[in-house]
Amino acid sequence: MNTATAPLDAAAPEEKARWNVRDLTASIVVFLVAMPLCMGIAIASGVPPEKGLITGIIGGLVVGALAGSPLQVSGPAAGLAVIVFELVRDQGLSALGPILMLAGLIQVVAGVFRLGGWFRAISPAVVHGMLAGIGVLIVIGQFHVLFDSKPLPSGLENLAAMPGRLLGLSPNMAAAEIALALALVTIGVMLGWEKWRPAALKLVPGALMGVMASTLLAFALGLDVTRVVVPENIAAAIALPDAGAFSILLNPSVIGAAFAIAFIASAETLLSAAAVDRMHDGVRTNYNKELRAQGVGNLLCGAAGALPMTGVIVRSSANVQAGATTRLSTMLHGVWILGFVALLPWLLREIPMAALGAVLVVTGARLVNFSHARHLLRDYGVLPAMIWAVTLTLVVVEDLLTGVLVGIALSMIELMPHFRRLRLRMEQSEEAEGHTLALDGAATFLALPKLSERLDGLPRQGAVRIDFSRCSAIDHTCAELLKDWLQRRRASGGKVEVFGGSGRMAEFA
Repeated sequence: MNTATAPLDAAAPEEKARWNVRDLTASIVVFLVAMPLCMGIAIASGVPPEKGLITGIIGGLVVGALAGSPLQVSGPAAGLAVIVFELVRDQGLSALGPILMLAGLIQVVAGVFRLGGWFRAISPAVVHGMLAGIGVLIVIGQFHVLFDSKPLPSGLENLAAMPGRLLGLSPNMAAAEIALALALVTIGVMLGWEKWRPAALKLVPGALMGVMASTLLAFALGLDVTRVVVPENIAAAIALPDAGAFSILLNPSVIGAAFAIAFIASAETLLSAAAVDRMHDGVRTNYNKELRAQGVGNLLCGAAGALPMTGVIVRSSANVQAGATTRLSTMLHGVWILGFVALLPWLLREIPMAALGAVLVVTGARLVNFSHARHLLRDYGVLPAMIWAVTLTLVVVEDLLTGVLVGIALSMIELMPHFRRLRLRMEQSEEAEGHTLALDGAATFLALPKLSERLDGLPRQGAVRIDFSRCSAIDHTCAELLKDWLQRRRASGGKVEVFGGSGRMAEFA
């Protein structure tokens, strides 16, 4: 765990120098993780790879400077690849800029009106079900890229075409076999490196090693496979929307798509920020500030014709694990991406497309987290597990927004037993033995923003007592929040006593 807690400005000069070195080295690790993911996610989204690189640059330089979660890294995310693919397919690449600018504006307004906490109130079953569904779609879509082919328009079509690929029914099977061999090398090296890498090189990402291995193999043998195409000048990839492009925003379905991007990007960002907070003991996330920063970033990405961005957990966790202490690491990783694509574009053009497809197949498979479904079933019962499964299924067979909205609607069923006592009152008192927070009513996701604010507002010093004597019930969304808060508080040495609860609430004692 990263244990830095003091603000950088208050540190001695030698401490600042030491922290700056840690941020510098962490930024290089994040850069190495981000490069293949930025390009791979762009390809999975149906856009040129340089669009993902531009998003990564903006996520580092701009959002990194403005973020409310200093150690979170922002960039293109697999969670939005599916919805972007459908938008580009149906509306064209030129429509993406205006849609994304509207989505960014929605996020900025949501941050200004302090709605950040409400995104955390979305049921974890819905969020993880959504991510699992996205993972399935990425795997079955990128499966075809492994054979040097393009994904088909829908998840079900991609799924139906998979047996044909495996049985060798591709038009140019010889070239497909070569591409598949490179993809398998990428996956094998990636997974093998993550399992057996030397301790001295533990921060070097497996995805980078896999892509490097297949790229060197393709170059050394002169293999005829499809390779990444990027322009000589990264500035040439910036496509400012013209005045006529904004007329598309008169289409209600397009406006709905902008709200969907804003909603999903915000939920993924703020849940990722909450996960990053659990990894270190430094500055806690300001959710509304983070939401405003993401909105500014997506406004700029839309203006540049790039991909949408979110806070991303893979790059963020790499940042924390590499020893980052301030936002400098996130900002510098954007500098390294910019420098690399400006000075070495020829090197990117040697990367086989199948190698990036392989990285995305592994990434997508890891999003399908069945252990979370088992956790929901074991600890919270059938309903949350069912919400997870229904959300996943609808994301795959229908679309992302339908899956999320149905999942949220099913979450409302959890409120029915407590309909007459939905309000949660919180009374805070100070006594000789410490502070007491008493809960009165039902702790459901409707009360989560207020409960989160109260918990984070409790004094860091001294003992804290949580009184559940008058709390009639707690749903799995609030239970997960409280469990994370207790774990973080106790890990930092704080004394917490939980009493008065029964059933699920008694488990926190």
